[in-house]
This record gives sequence, C-alpha cells and structure tokens, in this order.
Amino acid sequence: MVLERLERLPVGSFHYKLLVITGLGWLFDSMDTGLISFVLPILAKEWGLSPEQVGWIGSVGLIGMALGAVLAGTIADKFGRKNVFAATVILYSVSTGLCAVAWNYESLLVFRFLVGFGLGGELPVAATLMSEYAPTQLRGRFIVLLESFWGVGWLVAALISYILIPRFGWHIAFLIGALPALYVFIIRLHMPESIRYLMSKGRVNEAKEIILSLEKNLNVASKPITEDELKTKETHSFNLTVATLWSKPFRVRTLMIWLAWFGIVFSYYGIFMWLPSIVFAQGFEIVKSFEYVLIMTLAQLPGYFAAAMLVDKIGRRYTLSLFLLMSGVCSYFFGDADSAIAILLWGAAMSFFNLGAWGVIYTYTPELYPTSIRALGSGWAAGFGRIGGMIAPLLVGVLLANDAMIELIFVMFASVFVIISVIVLSLGIESKRKSLEEIDASFKSANS
Repeated sequence: MVLERLERLPVGSFHYKLLVITGLGWLFDSMDTGLISFVLPILAKEWGLSPEQVGWIGSVGLIGMALGAVLAGTIADKFGRKNVFAATVILYSVSTGLCAVAWNYESLLVFRFLVGFGLGGELPVAATLMSEYAPTQLRGRFIVLLESFWGVGWLVAALISYILIPRFGWHIAFLIGALPALYVFIIRLHMPESIRYLMSKGRVNEAKEIILSLEKNLNVASKPITEDELKTKETHSFNLTVATLWSKPFRVRTLMIWLAWFGIVFSYYGIFMWLPSIVFAQGFEIVKSFEYVLIMTLAQLPGYFAAAMLVDKIGRRYTLSLFLLMSGVCSYFFGDADSAIAILLWGAAMSFFNLGAWGVIYTYTPELYPTSIRALGSGWAAGFGRIGGMIAPLLVGVLLANDAMIELIFVMFASVFVIISVIVLSLGIESKRKSLEEIDASFKSANS
C-alpha cells in the first residue's frame, strides 16, 4: 500500500523541511499572541482602559480562536489540510496588520476577533498535517518540536516588545505581525497535501505522485506503484459532525481531551496574557517587566525539548499528566513569590512545564481519532478549550481590579492544572508507537 511506503520512508530532509514550514506558522501565531500581551499594559495606559476592557481584548481573540478551530477542522477534513492552513495564515496576518491602524477600542476588538479566528484555525490543521507525515516511532517527538516553535515566537515577541515598542510605540508590533502573509507563498510551493487525507478521499493518483516524489527526494530506491498498492483498505467513514465525537467509540476520550484542553487553555491564557501586567502590578517598572518575562520565556524551549524526549519513551498520557501537575505546583509558588529572584525562578519553572504540556497535548489529540475525522476531532477539542481562554483573561481582569483577590489568581490556576492532570491520568489511553492506520483499524473493529 501507498501508506506502507510512506511509513517506510527514512527520516530525512523532507520531514525536517515540513517541520520548519509548519513550525513557522506556529512561530508567527505565537508572536502575535505574545505581542498583544506585551502591548496590553501600554494600551491600557494610553487609552485609559479598565482591567475589564483589557480582559475583553484578550478574550475576544479567544472567541475567534474557538470558532476558527471548529470551522477550520471541519473544512480541513472535507477540503484538505494545505489550503485551509494557507487561508488561515493569510487571515490572521492581514488582521494583525489592521490592529496597527485601530482607531478606538471597539475597532481593535473586531480586528482581534479576526486575528483569533485565523490563528485558531491554523494550529490544529498544522498539527494534523504534521502528524500524518511524521514516522510512527518519532511522531510524538516531531509534534512536540513543532509546538516548540511557539516558544521561539514568544521570544521574538518579547524582543520586539523590549527593543522596538519603547522606541517606536505599540503600532510597530502589529505591523511586524502582518509579515507572515508573505509566508503563504512558501506554503503553496513547498508544502504537500496529506497523503493520508488524499487516500481517504480516493484521490490515489495525487497520493501516488507525492510518494514517488518523496522517495526520490529521500534517495529511496523507488519502484513503480502497482494497482494493488493504490487500493485503499476499507475503513469506516464517520460523519463530519460534532455528534460523532460523542458516539460510543469516542465519548470517553472526547470527554478527557476536551477537559484537558479547557484546563490548559484557561490556565495558559489567564497567566501569560496577563504576565507582563501582573509583574508590573507587583511593583516592577514596565521595562523591567519585559526583561523578567523574556527570561521566563527562555525556559519554554528546554521544556519542549524535555517533553519531546519523554513523549515517545514513557508515553503521551504519563508525560502530559506529569507536566500538567508540575505546572500547577509552579503556578502556586509563582503566585506566592515575594522577591524578584523567586518570581524569576518559579516563573521560569512554570514556563518550562506549561509549554512542555502544550507540546504533548498537540501530539496526543490527533492520535485519538481516525483519519476521516482527525482534523474535526482536533479542531473541536481546541475550540472547546478556547472557551477556557475566553473566560480566564476576563476573570483575571476582575480579580486584579480587586487587590484583595490577587492572591487567589494563582491558587485557581494551580488547582485547575492538578484537576486536569488527574483526569488525563485516569481517563486517557496510550497511543505511543501506534501507526495512524492501527488507530483507524481499532475504531473500525470497535464500530463493527
């Protein structure tokens, strides 16, 4: 079969090239999210915004991300991964540029919604595409490395904010954020459509051309593809509706992964969207806040690499549970810190485990569903998670407005991390070293 030939391909330049192309999308998405978090304290002062209004700027993007994830995931299972990926990159790039010319609070809310819609649609589609090309034995590592580009994007955002915003103002950050629109030309030229998607849709000739091209690219001794190899194994075709995700074969894992996504997005955006503002509120000047957040952000990268090493060794379930639990511990002590050193140490540790957990959840989610609904399942899980991201920035804004409630912020986030760690450990299944075809076959037998 063509898919067996795909699995036999050695890891080579193609896989790393695809990792970089999809990873750049991740980097630009992260850069945009990071820029808005650094811009918020400046914008609040310049426009005289209340903490609740600032919270809405963060939350409206998450509303867009939720809708974008759901819609893009559904469309990608119907029309393909590549085109949806390119379209969402264009949408969030153009919308980010429009944020630079926002003339008031209301116009900025509209543009941030559109940014979120594009960003939310791109991430699950990119993860699905990468998971369908990564070799089984290293799939977890590749997806975690893909997610590590998020940490690089935050570093870029922190550097832009530290070097350029104090000199040129907040508008420059959004203008730079519009540049990824040019990256779409690279996507169109160098990113292939998913072979697994093409085979699932019966587009065997297109799949044939791609696999022959990959074999040539990776210097694999190629031979003509026979008619038998072009035949697809009979698989169960599931309806592209959210109800399918809650049918018998999927309901427990859907419950588990939706709750995990809700908790991790709630905590991440509640903490990191407000991080410069929280550090500033603790008595540090705005430039010093940027320096501290930059140092904390650097800790994200080794967190990704540690997760990448563990995810294919001890598995997705145990790695995710461990990193979520430690995120909770570090969140609690970060909120309790009373000195600059303590803030830096616990903030760095929180970044290490939190972003490592993100890498694992992006690995884990596509593996819980068969090819015909993989992007649908990933998109809905991410979309449901964004509800947590909508709530958290608003809630933090309310708590920050009440000085007596500030101490509760990190107790709340720590509790959420611990709860979802227990949920993943108790309800999760293990999918390491299983090919995507083995996962598809397990659903076929369960549904027969």
